[in-house]
Amino acid sequence: SSSASGTAPAGLTVVLALVGVGTVSRGGGKLLVYESDARARDPGARFQVNLIVTRRRGALYTPHGLDLPRALAAIQAGSLDGYGEAQLDEDALAVLREGDYDVLVENTPTNLDDGGPAMAHLQAALGRGKHAVTANKGPIVLALRQLEALAKAHNAHLLYEGTVLSGTPILSLHRYGLGGCAVTGVKGILNGTTNYILSQMEAGMGYDEALAQAQQLGYAEADPSADVDGWDALAKVVILANAVMGADLTVDDVAREGISGITAKDVQDALAQGKRWKLIGQARREGEAVRASVKPTQIPLSDPLAGVGAAMNALTFETDVLKSVTITGAGAGGPQTGFAILSDLLELARRLRI
Repeated sequence: SSSASGTAPAGLTVVLALVGVGTVSRGGGKLLVYESDARARDPGARFQVNLIVTRRRGALYTPHGLDLPRALAAIQAGSLDGYGEAQLDEDALAVLREGDYDVLVENTPTNLDDGGPAMAHLQAALGRGKHAVTANKGPIVLALRQLEALAKAHNAHLLYEGTVLSGTPILSLHRYGLGGCAVTGVKGILNGTTNYILSQMEAGMGYDEALAQAQQLGYAEADPSADVDGWDALAKVVILANAVMGADLTVDDVAREGISGITAKDVQDALAQGKRWKLIGQARREGEAVRASVKPTQIPLSDPLAGVGAAMNALTFETDVLKSVTITGAGAGGPQTGFAILSDLLELARRLRI
């Protein structure tokens, strides 16, 4: 089934190692469980999970494929101990350096300071010629070029659709749908929490009340700074600039301003002028350079981004041939990010058969 080089021709099983099995991997896991149902799937690829490593609930390995529904149920119940076989004591890094698998699916929590622990996990897998799929923004923001070079040196693929707009297929749209265009800029609503807050303020709420409601609904964390101060959107802008526009930006290259300074009066004043406040992340080519920013912006109601309400996200590609192309969709959530993981796995299966 799995091969030492990490490749799987048509009809063979692709063996997965899941590391970090939180909401994202549970969403992706559930999709994998139902891969044989009536929805469009790749008939030439069967995905088998041999290895699961969690931070607090234990680890499992079997060479014959885990019973994924049972393993996911055990994780949700709080521990893999009840699964009943092949418990592992080794840490994730040791397993990834020595275990037998074709693809690492890495979804530990995002860390934008040093990318850990995901960075080490991806390096361990790619350095062995294993493919990697991740929805973790940290390593892709901090070291995309280095990880791509490592993958290339070992004939491996690195895919990360879920790092930008979760299940909304931004990177694959660019790769295939816009393949004949040069992208001169991207701009969008890249954070659903701030979009929800601004939409509620438009409906008459104050900032503090709208934020509290976003927290109550689970859109915003107890510490909402990653969202409201623009850090989440900034990470996505860096990935977009580097992956879509060939830039080599770092976090420090992006001017950042959050939404906490926007008042109810600001929102109503903009509406009176036929405009709407949105937190806009953008990157634009200026000569040889790519300039990027995240800041609250008044956009005219005629702009496609103006009609994107609640916790939805959207991105406009500025291109030479088609001019503006906008895609809208959900930007967060377990099932959505799980879908991004599954779509990356299907893309990987397609590449391995070419």
